Amino acid sequence: MTCFDRRDLGLLLLRLGTGGVLAAHGAQKLFGWFGGGGLSGTGMAMAAMGYVPGKRSALAAGLAEAGGGTLLALGLATPAAGASAAGAMTGATAVHLPHGFFAQEGGYEYAASLGLTAAGLALTGPGRISLDHLLGHTVNRGWMVPAALGVTAAATLAVVGARNNRVRRAAEGEQPTLFDE
Repeated sequence: MTCFDRRDLGLLLLRLGTGGVLAAHGAQKLFGWFGGGGLSGTGMAMAAMGYVPGKRSALAAGLAEAGGGTLLALGLATPAAGASAAGAMTGATAVHLPHGFFAQEGGYEYAASLGLTAAGLALTGPGRISLDHLLGHTVNRGWMVPAALGVTAAATLAVVGARNNRVRRAAEGEQPTLFDE
């Protein structure tokens, strides 16, 4: 019988906590669970935030969060799971960035924390209390870590960059009020 050490237990707790939160966030977007808007409501919100088309953006974010979170919690395909969740949280961080760091003021601290934890789990691996370990790490190979993080980083940069350009162009087109009524 294998004895698990504290690192395995710590990774299990990180995976369950972070993965569970991400899966719940994704379920809000995909299904409207837990008070979420579902694809239609989230799609309208995503479009208003500059992620267009909104419904497809909501689907992508929901799948990255729900799928990545579920896989992280299970410790399955950990590099891809952590990378996809980190990419989704980078997109959320971009939306909250203008509001500063702290979440109580609409800042990015929460999204950044989830994203960094997911990326850290992608790098570190799931530990021995995981489906990856049980399955002999067939979907958790060393080469998968840079591949998953690299592909996700490139896609995230493209999506967030396009969103930021749209938001900037919209802001430049706004005419300030010249006279108070």
